[in-house]
Amino acid sequence: MVSIPLLTLNDGHPFPELGLGTYGLRGEDGIAAVVSAIEGGYRLLDTAVNYENEAEIGEAVRRSGLDRDELIVTTKIPGRNHGYEEALASTNESLIVMGLDRIDLSLIHWPNPRVDKYVDTWRGMIELRERGSVRSIGVSNFTEAMLTRLIDETGVVPAVNQVELHPYFPQSALRAFHAQHGIRTESWSPLAQRSELLTEALLRDLAEVHAVTPTQIVLRWHIESGSTPIPKSADPDRQLENADVFDFELDADEVAAISALERGRLWGADPDTHEEF
Repeated sequence: MVSIPLLTLNDGHPFPELGLGTYGLRGEDGIAAVVSAIEGGYRLLDTAVNYENEAEIGEAVRRSGLDRDELIVTTKIPGRNHGYEEALASTNESLIVMGLDRIDLSLIHWPNPRVDKYVDTWRGMIELRERGSVRSIGVSNFTEAMLTRLIDETGVVPAVNQVELHPYFPQSALRAFHAQHGIRTESWSPLAQRSELLTEALLRDLAEVHAVTPTQIVLRWHIESGSTPIPKSADPDRQLENADVFDFELDADEVAAISALERGRLWGADPDTHEEF
């Protein structure tokens, strides 16, 4: 079992420096995978309405036997549920599906700017936080301009912005904006899945120097960069490997060298144009 450090979000709530992505973890195998991760030390579980596995995550929470307050369950409001009332209804449905009495972190999954309802959705999430249905609120795939609009129009700063982030797309300007405003960066696809990232000679060399794996080098790079990565794995050994990144450090030159692998987005999901419903 590994111990994953906690930091404090801008709303005062604790948040792990590494979590578990759960996309594709469904059915009994999915439940078993999440329970395994919890037993291995994971405390942050990331799901979404559109992952169609909220029920499995809720069941894993119950089967884990842990006190509910020890786990941080994240879900996301899909584009089809944008709007004030829609956000309330979407969250209530997620609570029913998961069988939980609260969501620890609720995110707007994508901004869908053409629809232009993300501010109204955010107002609904503020209301949900005030009611106690949701503990922390944030967003996913938001740009600096979108974040600025939310803050300017509501006065409430998101606790988290979950974005595509990996050495091929380090998002340095956005991370700097987050740091300036106290927003925690969270990384989806932290290992740049379906790419050759983990075969990069630089990562292999650094792995040898630090006596770890290339995967651990990349995940440590996220930690050093001020981001919470949420790697997905159903394999207990791989889960432990992914989380075992807190007993070594990368120096500033190593972090910069990894960041220099930058290429850009891998899948073309630009928040200014991408739509998700």
